[in-house]
Order: sequence, then C-alpha cells, then structure tokens
Amino acid sequence: MNAATDFNFDPIINRAGTASLKYDAREPVFGSANVIPLWVADMDFAVPAAVQRALLERAAHPVFGYTLYPESLYASLIHWLATRHPWKITRDSILFCPGVVPSLHACIMALSRPGDGVIVQPPVYAPFLSAPETCGRKLLLNPLMLKEGRYFFDLDDFERCAKQGGRLLILCSPHNPVGRVWQQDELQALLAVCERHAITVVSDEIHADLIYPGHRHVPLATLTDKVKIVTAVAPSKTFNIPGLGLSALVVPEAADRKAITQAFDTLHVSANNPFSIVAFEAAYREGAPWLDDLMAYLAGTRDRVRDFLQQHLPQIRMTEPEGTYLLWLDCRAMGLNDKQLKDFFVQKAGVGMSPGALFGEGGSGHMRMNIGAPRSVIQQALENISAALRA
Repeated sequence: MNAATDFNFDPIINRAGTASLKYDAREPVFGSANVIPLWVADMDFAVPAAVQRALLERAAHPVFGYTLYPESLYASLIHWLATRHPWKITRDSILFCPGVVPSLHACIMALSRPGDGVIVQPPVYAPFLSAPETCGRKLLLNPLMLKEGRYFFDLDDFERCAKQGGRLLILCSPHNPVGRVWQQDELQALLAVCERHAITVVSDEIHADLIYPGHRHVPLATLTDKVKIVTAVAPSKTFNIPGLGLSALVVPEAADRKAITQAFDTLHVSANNPFSIVAFEAAYREGAPWLDDLMAYLAGTRDRVRDFLQQHLPQIRMTEPEGTYLLWLDCRAMGLNDKQLKDFFVQKAGVGMSPGALFGEGGSGHMRMNIGAPRSVIQQALENISAALRA
C-alpha cells in the first residue's frame, strides 16, 4: 500500500446475499455454496471512494428517468486514454454501449456478412468462441502457440485463416485468460497480415489498465491507419464496476459507427442509466491513484501465488501474467481429466475456479484463478489446494 494514500485491499467484504453472481451462484455452478469463489472476473475490493461518492450523490436525487450521455462523459474517456496510454481519440469516434459482450455481437453483425469467417485465438474468453456462430458467421480458430511457458501469435496459421475466408479478427489485448500483454512488434506483425487480407479487427482492450511493472499496453489503433480497427474500452475491469454495464467502442469511421448503432437499434438496447454514467465518469476522473495502488497489491499477490506453487505445489505451473488479475494455471502434471480436475478443486479443495476447457482449444488441463481478492483469501485457497493434494 502506498504510504501517501489510504487505499486498503486487505479487508474481507461479505458479498453473499447481494445477488452477486460470483458468490450467490456458487451452489448451482459448483454444487456447493462453501467454495472460495475465484472464478467470475470481478474483484472483491471496494470501488474507489470517488465512484461510491458519485453514486451516492446521484442516488440522493429522487428521480431516475431516461438518461443521455453528457459531454463530460465523453471528455472523461478522452482524457483517460490520452494520459494513461497515451492515445488521442476524437469525441465523434466514441459509441457508448451496454457492455463488451453485446458490443462484440453488434460489431460482428455490423462489420461482417453472413457466412464470413471470424477469427479468434484460443484459449480465450468464452464469448469470443460463441459469438461468431450465434451471429451466423463461420468460426475460425487461430490457437495461440505456447513456447517455454509463454504464449505467442501463430502468424502462419493466421494466414491460413485469412485464406479460408477470415474477414474479421476478434483480438483480446491484454489477453484473457493467459495474461499476455502483446508487444508492439507482435501487434505490427499481426496487423501486416490483416492489411494484406483486408481483415477488420475488433480489439477488446478492457483489461488495458491492469498492467504489471515491466510491461506496457499498446492500443492497437495507434499502430496503423491501413487496417479497420474498432476498439472496446471500459472502466469495468479497471475499477471493479462491471455490474453497471456501461462500456464504449472507439470507431474511427462514421459508416462503421452507423452500422454498429443500427445493430444495437434492432434490439432497442440502451447502455445508459443514471448510475452507470456517473460511475464511469468518476472512475476515469479520479480513480488513477486507487488503480496505481491496486496494481502494486495485485503484483504482490501474483508473486505470492507463484512462490507458493513453486515451493508447495510443483504439479501446478503458473503462466506468468503480464496483465489482468487472472492467473492461468497449468495443472496437466496432476494427471486428471477436465472433469476430475474441476471435481478435485471443488470437492476436495473447496476452491471454485474457471475450468480451462471453457476457453477452447489449449485450455484442457488448465484452470483460471481470479486473484482480485484480499491476500488472506488467496492464501487460504492455496493452502486448501495443498492440503487436498497431500490427503
């Protein structure tokens, strides 16, 4: 914790009974309400005080009617991207949206045609795998390559996907679940293939602010103007407000903005409500010191998990994360199939994580651990796993 601030991420906040998916769905998901929940990608930390204060102030007004997007909301996002990354965007390029997953579907519908190939790079966030076929497109898999414990793009296979009709790439940057923060030269090599084959990119960059020391997120759209790129951004993961739903797309071309808007309009979907707007703006305006301390705390937790695994659980190997609060654990040395692996962690260790198989090809034998929780909780989970393996 930074001595200059009073941010404290150690308190345990009881979320049970708050209609929390992470906590209150444990019984149907894991068969037990007693597991330590390290699955859904939200954190167990209190939001920045500025966000809570903004919500309380808005709640004090007794009318919660239809809401528009104020200019100050646009300005907060523009300022954040310019100062944190740096990436200068225009006000006109911003489309506010009801969350990133609906945005992926809208982009697929707007930026490709029925039957087109949509390329995804597993193991990857599960909605990436389902969205193309849900939208009537062809799913093309371009699996990441694992070399010496680190994941990379397979550009030769990406070329194959392009030649098989790939017209749209859904990029996860930083990557969920493997934790890669793609380097500029890697992204430029990927973009070179996109340019040759006229592939449009939808770049999911909602983890862009959750970067560990020694790494830097590069917004894909800053690297070229020769490839059509739509970028998804949001304060949801950064400031632990995903339940409020509001996100944004940065869409440089007016025709694409119109097409995406029409995709949302077909369902009459709206992203705005009085609370999501004030939280979004307050987070980007005043949340930077909180975020800086959060990343220091998460880095310390990551290091503790790595050290514990090396010392006590050599059967489980952690892929070193460069960003996000999600750890990708290689459990293949335990010699269990995916069902046995899930049963072991839930029934014997009392820990609820996301099975790697959910993330597609390359996920079998892995688990995704969410370390966005007080260290005492993570420590207890590790000790539970260790005790279960010794039993």
